[in-house]
Amino acid sequence: MKNIIETDACGRKKSLNTCLEPCAVEKGMRLIGGKWTASIIYHLKDEPVRFNDLTRMLGGASKKMIDQRLKELETRGMVKRTVISDRPIAVTYELTKFGRSALDILEGIREWAESNSL
Repeated sequence: MKNIIETDACGRKKSLNTCLEPCAVEKGMRLIGGKWTASIIYHLKDEPVRFNDLTRMLGGASKKMIDQRLKELETRGMVKRTVISDRPIAVTYELTKFGRSALDILEGIREWAESNSL
């Protein structure tokens, strides 16, 4: 949708066709744009990963933050959680087909960031 801007007699600008709900870009960013979310998805790209291994891969994130993001991704259907041992509890996380659909976007962001970093 093309944004139409109107200027009144006093020079104030007003948008005539504002979005009343989030646009597609905003909806996409809500899925993968949370802190550590994209990094988690990217680290799950190759194979299932155990929770503690994932926390080591994401050095600056707390276990609580990673757990929270994984639960969000699981709720959205982007990540599958599998219990591999009950005592002690051990789980792996892997991307679903829906989660894998974000990888091309994240790869593009990675390439863009590497080619434009200062």
